[in-house]
Amino acid sequence: MTSSQSEQLLPPGFDYYPQVMSLSKSISLYSYLCHQLEWQQPSIQVYGKHHRIPRMQCFIADKDVSYGYSKQTLANTPWPEPLLAMRRRLQQTYGHEFNALLANWYRNGHDKMGWHSDDEAELGPQPCIVSISLGAARKFKIKHKVTGTQQEILLKSGSCLVMHGDSQLYYQHALPVQAKVTGGRINLTFRTVGHERTKAYSSAHK
Repeated sequence: MTSSQSEQLLPPGFDYYPQVMSLSKSISLYSYLCHQLEWQQPSIQVYGKHHRIPRMQCFIADKDVSYGYSKQTLANTPWPEPLLAMRRRLQQTYGHEFNALLANWYRNGHDKMGWHSDDEAELGPQPCIVSISLGAARKFKIKHKVTGTQQEILLKSGSCLVMHGDSQLYYQHALPVQAKVTGGRINLTFRTVGHERTKAYSSAHK
């Protein structure tokens, strides 16, 4: 897996690489994961009411790793071999020991992710999160927490988005509804849970 140079200027802490795997390989992996992962659709509490999240998800991690958000702990499933191999390559590329992966499956353009930051305590103060996109291209929005300034990028199949440094401190991100998108998209977000294991991100590893 190789990273081509970022094609778009994004805020500090966000790097986008449009093709880290071929289109055919990314679509093949998308199809495999749709059928092989143990997808779940948990509920979260919003203003006292429980709602199922508008997407499917699967949390994959080492045996000793526990992680959650919105007051819920995610069920831990073991690494399938294709994702274990991908983890090894990403660790060599970015210099991080990724021990967890949160996979999100957006079944069509109506599935979404609201504004949020990946700032849970388990991820540490400056987490490095590597997101691989598979399947349909979807818009990804970034918003500054103070100024409200927004940027948008199209995440294509086989691309890689890296969030590092103070990206979670100063920005939120979201995947909005795109009603005209009929295809599905999976994004694989590799992360390190338990920040004592996290190494400093270095641009030399790009």
